[in-house]
Amino acid sequence: MPESIIRDYGWAEEGVLKIQWVQDHMPILKEIRRDFETRQPFKGKRVGICLHLEAKTAYLATVIKAGGAEVAVCGSNPLSTQDDVCAGLVSLGVTVYARHGCPPEEYTSFLHKVLDTRPHLIIDDGGDLVHLLHTERKELLPDIIGGAEETTTGILRLKAMERDGVLAFPMVAVNDGYCKHLFDNRYGTGQSTWDGIMRTTNLTICGKTVVVAGYGWCGKGIAARAKGLGARVIVTEVNPIHANEALMDGFEVMPMVEAAKYGDIFVTATGCANVIRGEHFKVMKDGAILANAGHFDVEINKKDLQAMAQTRRVARRNVEEFRLPDGRRLYLLAEGRLVNIAAADGHPAEIMDLTFALQALSLDYVLKNKGQLPPKVISVPWEIDREVASLRLRSLGVKIDTLTPEQEKYLASWRHD
Repeated sequence: MPESIIRDYGWAEEGVLKIQWVQDHMPILKEIRRDFETRQPFKGKRVGICLHLEAKTAYLATVIKAGGAEVAVCGSNPLSTQDDVCAGLVSLGVTVYARHGCPPEEYTSFLHKVLDTRPHLIIDDGGDLVHLLHTERKELLPDIIGGAEETTTGILRLKAMERDGVLAFPMVAVNDGYCKHLFDNRYGTGQSTWDGIMRTTNLTICGKTVVVAGYGWCGKGIAARAKGLGARVIVTEVNPIHANEALMDGFEVMPMVEAAKYGDIFVTATGCANVIRGEHFKVMKDGAILANAGHFDVEINKKDLQAMAQTRRVARRNVEEFRLPDGRRLYLLAEGRLVNIAAADGHPAEIMDLTFALQALSLDYVLKNKGQLPPKVISVPWEIDREVASLRLRSLGVKIDTLTPEQEKYLASWRHD
């Protein structure tokens, strides 16, 4: 494999310590690693990975490598890349192209570097690798067996490609797996988003009004944790079903243009663009805090905010103050990027253990079924979801009931005496 491009190889020891810490708290992946080491399912294969490059992702990369693969990794967000982890991962035998805070042109070059290794399998986060493979790097398509996608945003892009008839290989929608959206999106995003906001601002949440844009699984977790921290919570939505769910969960629901008047803290989690824009900035309180928990930095319209601002300054690390002509100050966290990982350490290790177990087993599934899967967005097989859930319970020492033969027969039949 080509030489890595990282910030400083001298930080390897600190990075390895971080990787070892999460490894000790990710028992599902540890079990899968033992299986991969025995079976060597990826022997002779090259795997390209684009994910938030921190300790938990690094451990996933080593698990795939333990299965016999040559692995090349780049970051899916410049601000979430941790340089010490990159160095640690290189020392463990994985090729890495990533630097914290790299400019857009270098970020894109790192994506290309991963593709230059001519991967057979990919793990993507937001669809950047897949997009390049279908636009600028089409010559690599014959080598691609398939892959797995991590995020809601990425799956939306993949489904659009499928509808247009251009998706050239199967991609497993890991984000839609039960053990992903029920736990990672809800409990992981719920905890890590507030971890990022509180670390960055050093302010209380209790007594404030929090506006959560989007009530999908991520929004549910963010709203629930805000409520638990003592905030008044308002939800904005475009989906009437989700809006009803928010109401029944005890939250206020209103359009963003109304909610903008009340919010002290705004968190976007929709996967859409321009969720908070000029018309909303005009009516916000002095001191309102703006944070994004969606994949791309497009949910808060930064161009509108910049155009309206009379002055800008860095108020503290990861906090930029925009002072409007009337004197009101709006604070944007982490440049509008994913606040939970651009300004913190991302989801807890135990949560990502579930998600990355799905990633590893989904990649194994794609390879086992080489040539048999259509070039479409593929659901995570139910057997994989159940296996991951069962492995977690086993790691916790939790036992559950099993159906008796009589019960199985009852559930399988429409005839009952």
